[in-house]
Amino acid sequence: MKTLYSTDSEVLETAARWLDEGRRVALVTVAKTWGSSPRPAGALMLMATDGAFVGSVSGGCVEEDLVMRYRAGQLGDEYPTLIDYGIDRTQATRLGLPCGGRLELLVELLDSAAPLRQLLDDIRSGQLVARRVCLNTGEVSLHAVSDAADAFAYQADTLSKVFGPRWQLLLIGDGQLTRYVTQLALMLDYRVIICDPRDTAAAEPLPQGVERVGMMPDEAVQTCVNHPRSVVVALTHDPKLDDMALFEALNSQAFYVGAIGSKLNSERRRERLQALGLTATQLQRLHAPVGLPIGSHAAPEIALAIMAEVTALRNRATQVAAHHPAGT
Repeated sequence: MKTLYSTDSEVLETAARWLDEGRRVALVTVAKTWGSSPRPAGALMLMATDGAFVGSVSGGCVEEDLVMRYRAGQLGDEYPTLIDYGIDRTQATRLGLPCGGRLELLVELLDSAAPLRQLLDDIRSGQLVARRVCLNTGEVSLHAVSDAADAFAYQADTLSKVFGPRWQLLLIGDGQLTRYVTQLALMLDYRVIICDPRDTAAAEPLPQGVERVGMMPDEAVQTCVNHPRSVVVALTHDPKLDDMALFEALNSQAFYVGAIGSKLNSERRRERLQALGLTATQLQRLHAPVGLPIGSHAAPEIALAIMAEVTALRNRATQVAAHHPAGT
């Protein structure tokens, strides 16, 4: 089994299954990157001594070499261990790393499925959990966390990665723009829920895996937004639907709350939400007009701007941390 692109949960579930089957497996985490590294810090890969692997630490550049070294016992006898790829130009070229790319990888030998199953149970229950590895002793511990964006940390003697429920996108209103946003969100592995109680909502079939609810939007927020990896975007242009959904979302633990509309309409929306009792601090969380300023006008462009802003904030891209409009 050789699968490059797997979710964290898929890697953990595979690890537990392989351990139950009696296979000798190791978990690899990208600890640090330099230059043009294809995979970010925190990316996971699981490998077994029979040559199977799941996940990716380089997008395909070094996985085969890493598995070969593991099977041959060339990674050393002490685990966890840190190894480098792409330190010099010759190695980087041989392995296909981009020019200047370099990876530091943490390799752990896993010996029990029980801690993995506990972590998976926590994820399924909607919790955010940091799995912390002591690099000096190899001890692994689990810790509850509350911030969905603090996903990874690597220090001198510890490596910590946050696991949690799948990122979720609740879209208020089912129209052309909603369908474009949905397409992009599915490519980014979001769970997508579309809420629209109107009889005039789009009649086209939904893509596979997308959920649709016909309840009122504020009820949908109350029902669906139950963890901090939630994103809520209002797309109806109808204050009767958008405002109460936004009111509930800004009172929730949602990571991102946005709404479509012009600058003028967005200011009027803020005034209405303030009149409903939201504080200035809560209103600061509202991204309206929604999305990055890429000069977007057509629906596919606005959808791109919306998902680009959410992605930038998830990745803590400081240059776009302040809100910018996507269009009208």
